[in-house]
Amino acid sequence: MTASVFFGCTFIAFGPAIALFLFTIAREPLRVIFLIAGAFFWLVSLLLASLVWFISVQISNKDSAAQQKGLLVFGVVLSVLLQEAFRFAYYKLLKKANEGLLTLSQEETMPISIRQLAYVSGLGFGFMSGAFSVVNILADSVGPGTIGIHGDSQHYFLSSAFMTMAIILLHMFWGVVFFDGCEKQRWWAVAAVVASHLIVSCLTFQNPEYVGSLVPTYVILFLMGVWAFYAAGGSLRNLKLCLTCKDKDFLLANHRPR
Repeated sequence: MTASVFFGCTFIAFGPAIALFLFTIAREPLRVIFLIAGAFFWLVSLLLASLVWFISVQISNKDSAAQQKGLLVFGVVLSVLLQEAFRFAYYKLLKKANEGLLTLSQEETMPISIRQLAYVSGLGFGFMSGAFSVVNILADSVGPGTIGIHGDSQHYFLSSAFMTMAIILLHMFWGVVFFDGCEKQRWWAVAAVVASHLIVSCLTFQNPEYVGSLVPTYVILFLMGVWAFYAAGGSLRNLKLCLTCKDKDFLLANHRPR
């Protein structure tokens, strides 16, 4: 039973992201490099957030439950803000890198478009975020022990897997919307990404009331997915053509810089 829980939750959490990687990124070395770089930027943001939170805990009153809870909230907010700050820094770096690649390239167009960079970097952020969110939970799912034996929710592992999948996909959508907002100088879109990231992160404080955290998170996931679709140049017409297999160039994987 423990093995089935482990593999089931792993495939739920990472299945869609791995499929996207295999079909849209793995065959392009340049995209793989940018994905790994995006994951590295997320790791650096986590390192800084962890360092600040660790120092804050050490100088705080560990006997005060209210103060420790406040530090937990502070840590979550700080981590989100640092992640988005590093997303902006990565955007700036990618702009410079793309200009350099265009200079070195013999073609008149950039080797990779800003929309592709947004998608790839967002997926890199999502992979690292998902891995750090669920890896310890997956390790515990192998056993020994039985979840819920003392009256706790038996849906802990399953809920964690679905939340991780949502976070990974959200990072991908946030990346597309964030980069599009920076490109067009629509700072309200950037602010909306930061605000929705904060909301989703704070919703986890509803646990173990998993319905209270998962349902709003998936509503935000759907809305951000629609927004990212249009920000990436999508429309109802080309979506219909894609679903009917009449437009092979619709997918972002086949998008050519213009």
